[in-house]
Amino acid sequence: MNRPFYTIYVFAKISVKRYFRDRVALFFTIVFPLIFLLIFGSLYGKADNTSFTVALFDQSHSQFSQQFVSQIKASKLFKIKAGITTLAQADQQMSRGEIDATLVLPANFGTTQNKAYPTGQIIEYYDENQAQAAQTLGSVLDSITAGINDKLVTAPQTPFTVKTQMTNQAGLTAFDYTFSGLLGFTIIGLGIFGPVNTFPELKKQGVLRRLHVSPICVWQYFVSNVISNSIIGIISVAIMFLAAKFIFGFHMNGNYLTLAFVVIIGIWTIFGIGLAIGGWAKNQNQAAPLSNIIVFPMMFLTGVFFPTFLMPVWLQHISTYLPLTPIIDSIRMVITEHASLITIDHQLGLIAIWAIIIYAIAFRIFRWE
Repeated sequence: MNRPFYTIYVFAKISVKRYFRDRVALFFTIVFPLIFLLIFGSLYGKADNTSFTVALFDQSHSQFSQQFVSQIKASKLFKIKAGITTLAQADQQMSRGEIDATLVLPANFGTTQNKAYPTGQIIEYYDENQAQAAQTLGSVLDSITAGINDKLVTAPQTPFTVKTQMTNQAGLTAFDYTFSGLLGFTIIGLGIFGPVNTFPELKKQGVLRRLHVSPICVWQYFVSNVISNSIIGIISVAIMFLAAKFIFGFHMNGNYLTLAFVVIIGIWTIFGIGLAIGGWAKNQNQAAPLSNIIVFPMMFLTGVFFPTFLMPVWLQHISTYLPLTPIIDSIRMVITEHASLITIDHQLGLIAIWAIIIYAIAFRIFRWE
C-alpha cells in the first residue's frame, strides 16, 4: 500500500478504536440522538390534530361562499395557508406535510340552482398519510354543514354536503420531518461535538505535539479522521433507522445508497467545522463557547427539530445560508420524495461550496499544540 495512504489507514483505524473506548463519545453520538428520536417519535408519531392547516379555493365567489370563507378564516380550528394559488401547489404542499388538506368550493357552491335556498358541496382533498387528520376534518366540516342545513331547511333535506377525496400521493407525516432532522442532529454530534471535545484534550496530553514531529502531514491526519467519523456515522444512522422502523413504523421511500452518500458528505462537511474549532482552540474553555455559538443556530434554524416552513419568512432566508440546511433538505428529499442525486443537485452544490470554505479555514487555523 502506498505509504501516505497506509498512514491514513492506520490513523483511521486508531480513531475508530479510540471512539468505541470512549463512553462519553458513544453516549453523545449514538445514545443521545436515540433519546431525541424516542421523545419526538412519541410526540409526533401518534399526535392528534387540534387545528387544521388547509388550502382553501373559492371557485364560486357567490355571496354565500364568501360568507362561508369568512367564517372558516375566523374559526380557530382552521389555519388558511397563504400564498397557494393553484391546486398543483396545494398538492405539492400536502405531499410535503405543510398543509393537512385542500378545501375546494366548486363554482356552483352557494347558488340556488332553481331552488328556494342555496346548495353546494365542499370537496376535501387529502393525501394517504393524512387520512386520520382528514377523517377528523371531514367530521368537523359535516358538523358545520349540518348547522347550516338546520337553518335553511328541515330534515331530511341536506342542501350542503362534504365530499372527501384522497389523492394518489403518500405525503409526509410530522415524524418524517422530525426523523430527517434528527439525522442532521446526529451529524452535528459526530462532526462538531466529537472533535471539539477530542482535539483540545489531545493537545493537553501532548499527543498532537508528538504527531507534529512525526512524518504525518495535516491533510493525512484530516483524511484519517474524516474516514473514521464516516464509519461511525453510518453505524449511528443505521441504529437510528432500525429504531425508527421497528418502534414507530417509519417507511423509507428513497434509495439507501443515495441516502448513505448524502449522509457521508454531510458528515465530511460538518466535521470540517469541528476540525476548525478543535484544531484552533488551545483548550476546552476556548472550544466550548465557540462551538455553542455555531451549533445552536444550526440546531434551531435548519429544520432539525421542526420544519423550516413553520418559521417566519425572514428566518427562513437566514436558514438557507447555514451549512446544515442543504444537508437536511437533501436527506429529507431522499427519504420522503425518492429524490435522486440529480434531483438534489442544487443542495449538493451548496454542500460542496460549504465544504471548500470550511476546510480552507480548518487547514488555515489548525494548530498542533
